[in-house]
Amino acid sequence: MKVIDFRFRPNTPEIITGIKESSMFKASCKAIGFDARKPQPLADIVASLDSLGVELGVITGRDCETTYGFPANNKSVLEFCRAYPKKFVGFWGIDPHKQMAALREIEQVVKEYGMKGIAIDPYLAHIPASEARFYPLYAKCCELGIPVFITMAPPPQVPGAILDYANPCDVDRVARDFPELTLIMSHGGYPFVHEAIYACQRNANVYMDISEYERSPMVETYVKAMNGPIRKKVVFASAHPFIELSDALEAYRDFPLSDGALEDIMYNNARHILGLKD
Repeated sequence: MKVIDFRFRPNTPEIITGIKESSMFKASCKAIGFDARKPQPLADIVASLDSLGVELGVITGRDCETTYGFPANNKSVLEFCRAYPKKFVGFWGIDPHKQMAALREIEQVVKEYGMKGIAIDPYLAHIPASEARFYPLYAKCCELGIPVFITMAPPPQVPGAILDYANPCDVDRVARDFPELTLIMSHGGYPFVHEAIYACQRNANVYMDISEYERSPMVETYVKAMNGPIRKKVVFASAHPFIELSDALEAYRDFPLSDGALEDIMYNNARHILGLKD
């Protein structure tokens, strides 16, 4: 079965070191045993994707420089996409606190760099997804016809991160205010499982992945919904390198999903969001 991984970051030495030393995730990395992750050259990573049947990887950037003082990682997103344009698609990380500079940045990276969307982290910005500072960014994305990828579940021990800023009810509000805007909630809005499912079910423009929570409590609720009302609203994402891609793929093989639902989630839904032609 063909696969599109909607949240993949190459585990090059620079990326692994950057994650471990970041002001946001340093403590979290120790808590989850991230130090055991092994870096690889980019060419080997791409070969591994090919061997696992992954046709395309969506690489999401992150910019929370205002709140954490850590440089954005967008430069590496651009480098990966330029090195392997047929293997990687980029979503540029945006810091809402940068105001008009952020708006100009969105237009530049879409028109000049070929980015296919933007990525935001409300819990790292210390504001909810429905907060006013995000709204000009959403309007710009509507104007440009690009989706917004929203990280919606804080990992453990992130300084200053508030769980309520990952509540899918905020995405529901955004979806109602911007019905033309495609929104993808990453990490399934965990632990707000029912709210995430219903936000996808009742809004035509809301999608999600459940990366990092495939083996967590309440996952059976996600799976039941994926076989039913949100079959067309979920995309596969591994959250590599926080999670090994092979482990994420194995989790999906173990889910009691119908063949049709599995094909949609692993491949078709992502193609639809990205506007890929057959």
